[in-house]
Amino acid sequence: MIRRKNAKEIELMRRAGAIASKARALAEELAVPGATTKSIDREIHSFIKSQDATPAFLGYRGYPASCCISVNDEVIHGMPSSRTLENGDIVSIDVGVVKDGYVGDCAATFIAGAGSEEAQRLIDVTRECFYEGIKFAKPEYRVSDISEAIQQYAEGYGFSVVRDYVGHGIGSKLHEAPEVPNFVQHPRRRADPRLYSGMTLAIEPMINAGTYEIKLLSDGWTVVTRDGKLSAHYENTILITDGEPEILTTHEGSP
Repeated sequence: MIRRKNAKEIELMRRAGAIASKARALAEELAVPGATTKSIDREIHSFIKSQDATPAFLGYRGYPASCCISVNDEVIHGMPSSRTLENGDIVSIDVGVVKDGYVGDCAATFIAGAGSEEAQRLIDVTRECFYEGIKFAKPEYRVSDISEAIQQYAEGYGFSVVRDYVGHGIGSKLHEAPEVPNFVQHPRRRADPRLYSGMTLAIEPMINAGTYEIKLLSDGWTVVTRDGKLSAHYENTILITDGEPEILTTHEGSP
């Protein structure tokens, strides 16, 4: 069941989203050569707690950390560890925050130090996929319209869209209905929800430089590209309004 949020719930989601957005900005500052992914997770955890909020991922379905940190060919759900970032690594950091019972969820991919033009192009296209998608995040459209825009933009640059993981509804729970794929499923499912004001969605393109095929590592969490090529991730929590969508994972001074 898809829940449309009322004005009070939306305001609570704005608060959670602002904290998540600030945590993502902190992550970009921390993702530098020489840093360990565990040290980044520790700093983000401390920041979220300092905001009288809770990391949404910690303990979720048994996940052992406060954020997901995925490096190079890791697509999503990379577990923080003693791994040290090297110059040119691309680092996807996914952050979730619970504040007063509501969740904000966002992610982005950064380059540690100086990276290749190929890596920067993948990161830029992945981010732009999100913005192409939300052009259709309006009441007169359906979820598949967002999906199609993301897929067409990514594939137009020669990249591929991960099929096995998708965006989602969000609110008082981290994952709510509906699913928001980054690709069009053929034939389009009958369960292709129409968009209405008050819906809140986490839209998150996961884009690979090579094939869209992925595999799960033996740790049970980390997802990597099957061909070993780079992957990037970009996500925001948005609100469907009567006009243009509102990005909830933002804060004053953020892009």
